[in-house]
Amino acid sequence: LERSLAEAKAKGINMVGLVLINPGNPTGQVLSPDEVKDIVTFCAENNLVLLSDEVYQENIYREGDKFFSSRRAADELGLIKNDAIQLCSFHSVSKGVMGECGQRGGYVEMVGIDSEVNDCLYKLAASKLCSNAPGQAMVSLMCRGPSPGDASYESHTMEKKAVFEGLKERARLVSNGLDSIPGISCQPATGAMYCFPSIKMPPGAIKASNERGFSPDTLYALDLLQTTGICVVPASGFGQEEGRFGFRTTFLSPESKYVVDSIREHYEAFCSKYSN
Repeated sequence: LERSLAEAKAKGINMVGLVLINPGNPTGQVLSPDEVKDIVTFCAENNLVLLSDEVYQENIYREGDKFFSSRRAADELGLIKNDAIQLCSFHSVSKGVMGECGQRGGYVEMVGIDSEVNDCLYKLAASKLCSNAPGQAMVSLMCRGPSPGDASYESHTMEKKAVFEGLKERARLVSNGLDSIPGISCQPATGAMYCFPSIKMPPGAIKASNERGFSPDTLYALDLLQTTGICVVPASGFGQEEGRFGFRTTFLSPESKYVVDSIREHYEAFCSKYSN
């Protein structure tokens, strides 16, 4: 972080904020409490507004991992009490186990933000012609769900658990399946909804993509889409180390095993097609 900030300043870039996504998109990783505190402290010391995207906080699959919010980190560090942090925390029903990328609704909690900025955001929200009533109802359910003893408590709890366990199993299936393909390496997806594998790109694909003016993993993603109908996002769209190629994919589909098998078959054919 310090290196990136120094490089930006050297280029004349005025850094005013930092976006943190935890659990991560596109990597599917979960930050530890110490890692979150390091980032919060960095933002406070450098007067950066921290935009903390926490919409995947319910999607944590690895035993022992727990979600640790930026607000909790700031509170434990004494930054909120001392008015030493500018923090916007985001949560949504559109991810997690409630909306599953269908229903839309969410909120932002702002700490240490000037009241005039709050007023502008309220005005912006109030200027919308129609409220998202179903989304608002879902947000209320997410924040204050049925309590033990309520008529819907058991069914609500069972449905959430079923959705979560399905995501957890598919996270294992897809990350392990992709990692088992020769030429593809994938870390375990411990959170969120994504796998972010790297691909060993055949020389012909690198040459062909250079001739067409886009990245090799874009060529791969387009070929995969045209051949199988499976849509992935080229890793080059997220920024990655020089020489790394890959893609982001989700494990939302109930047909995740079929998706992995199709990627396996396609990658073999892709490497053969662009071997020279």
